Amino acid sequence: MSDAASVPTVALNDGTTIPQLGFGTFQIPPEDTAEVVGRAFEIGYRHIDTAQMYRNEEGVGRAVAASGIPRDELYITSKLNNSSHAPDDVRRTFEQSLERLGLDHLDLFLIHWPLPNSEVDYVDTWRAVTDLVADGRLRSAGVSNFEPAHLDRIVEATGAAPVVNQIEAHPYFRNDVAREASLRHGTAVQAWGPLGQGALFDDPTLAEVAERNGRTVAQVALRWALQRGDIVFPKSSNPDRMRENLDTLDFELSDDDVATIDGLDRGEDGRGGPHPDQLG
Repeated sequence: MSDAASVPTVALNDGTTIPQLGFGTFQIPPEDTAEVVGRAFEIGYRHIDTAQMYRNEEGVGRAVAASGIPRDELYITSKLNNSSHAPDDVRRTFEQSLERLGLDHLDLFLIHWPLPNSEVDYVDTWRAVTDLVADGRLRSAGVSNFEPAHLDRIVEATGAAPVVNQIEAHPYFRNDVAREASLRHGTAVQAWGPLGQGALFDDPTLAEVAERNGRTVAQVALRWALQRGDIVFPKSSNPDRMRENLDTLDFELSDDDVATIDGLDRGEDGRGGPHPDQLG
């Protein structure tokens, strides 16, 4: 059984580190969040991913407070709501997130979507997020769902590369273009939806790889992402699934297995979420 001590860390471009395996809270109802995240802590998770949009930061905060785990052993991420891209709104809503979470600082704060068609320029939003680091209330600043052109533009305009880019990535949608652009800037990749939002579970190729390794399809998909160097944070409210997802750290896929899984990529047809250029 894996635990927090066995979770590897990824070095970020600002000199900090992040646990490579965490726990996601997307679509966990606010009224259930404290219990579910508390259970995740008990099982061994220490890296929690939430967002203003999820409306469950308060529940995450209650779980943190009840856990008794020292703050420096936790890694807490939240993300900026799409309606709060104006610089003043960035600062105001960030403070509200801290209040809901009951924290005096966040480990990581992300622009959730670039919204390239918005009236607010995402370069200005990015400057406001990086200002939070300078103020000492935020440890690291990153982005989510940024395409190569979005990354190039904010780095060229500000000289500051995000520590992470949280993008959809899984065997059906490797998202190599956005991934490679991120790495080119020294930006680590966080893979959201690493299980393809459930679409992978019935895949016969993954089932064969899983059987060959004595593992489940979910474990194989997560292990594939970890071996690529991606940061993952699967979500489940089921304690057995939570443990299963954490138990991806004590085995390794062969090069042949990795190549087989790589071959499942469907390009844009495999994308499950919206294209970032279509929002905002």
